[in-house]
Amino acid sequence: MWDRQVPELARQWRVFRFDLPGHGGAPAHPATSVPELAQRLLATLDGLGIQRFGYVGCSIAGAIGAELALRRPDRIASLALVAASPRFGTADEFRQRGVIVRANGLDPMARTAPERWFTPGFAAAQPAIVEWAVQMVRTTDPGCYIAACEALAAFDIRAELGRITVPTLVLVGAEDQVTGPAEARTLVAGIPDARLALVPGASHLAPVEQPAAVTDLLVHHFATAWYNPSDTATGLTVMPDRGGPSVSATVGPVAEIAPAEQPQPVTSGRADPYDAGMLVRRQVLGDAHVDRAMAAADEFSGDFQELITRYAWGEVWTRDGLDRRMRSAVTLTALVAGGHLEELAFHTRAALRNGLTPAEIKEVLIQSAVYCGVPAANSAFRVARTVIQEETRPEA
Repeated sequence: MWDRQVPELARQWRVFRFDLPGHGGAPAHPATSVPELAQRLLATLDGLGIQRFGYVGCSIAGAIGAELALRRPDRIASLALVAASPRFGTADEFRQRGVIVRANGLDPMARTAPERWFTPGFAAAQPAIVEWAVQMVRTTDPGCYIAACEALAAFDIRAELGRITVPTLVLVGAEDQVTGPAEARTLVAGIPDARLALVPGASHLAPVEQPAAVTDLLVHHFATAWYNPSDTATGLTVMPDRGGPSVSATVGPVAEIAPAEQPQPVTSGRADPYDAGMLVRRQVLGDAHVDRAMAAADEFSGDFQELITRYAWGEVWTRDGLDRRMRSAVTLTALVAGGHLEELAFHTRAALRNGLTPAEIKEVLIQSAVYCGVPAANSAFRVARTVIQEETRPEA
């Protein structure tokens, strides 16, 4: 991704690149959270004797950079976030990707990658680069891809942006439909003194699609904005307004300051299990399902919704004794035994989200047939098959 930027950056700096777990031939040791990915990167840099560094990352790697700036600002001298966001879509979207990959492999994601990552004109003119992108996805370890989706599903630093104190450039392709200018402006509004660079003619992988423009922006940023934690002042060096970096005549990125917005307040955790229960309930069942249930609650049923959120989800599903895959298997069996087919439908969806494969769900239902009765399992198979067909259908 960074081949076109490295030669120019290497004129002034030592350049270190890394692959995500299971990507690009890296060892397939899945990491299911952005903080874990950041910690692994720091451990690698520690082993190389690298203490303070400038950091640039695209998409999920941008999330890693923001995490580093929040948790270890003493290590980050300057930060560039490319095609990044304080929250990437919704948790449901990324967990659904995991369901599709478990059932169909990575081919559906590989086939749709070009339209997500490049402008149509670039994709038509550069078939070799498009094929590189497709093969990059196809050769990724599926378990590590799913783990990366889980990491993005849980990533949300909207309430913490104001605590990023390192000099930050937010760079985005003007035609990015994944994490576009709106997400970039949210970052700039929340991060003190952050700068925004909008790159025309680029989509999600701006470093690949407009390499000269991105290179100039990065060189300018790292050369003029460097955080020294020993300074008695703020430690921030604001990029001088030079009317934007010098770039080729065909590409004219514009650096601008987005209007300031007040960051959202940070909410503290509470001992009451309701909040933990609501979080797990949404992670397992999905936001759409929970939103429908809460919206339908009235004076008669509202107390019941609060009860199951607090005790079923907050007290039981949060226990450490079983992982969520096992809890889903137990739940499916219990629902088959009780003949609760409506709940079996959405708990089949939950089981897929929790990591059970269609083959494993089939085995659970076969086991249930022996101990709960063949007629009950027969009805359960009809319900589960419909749900699995809907949930594992590859994206168009």
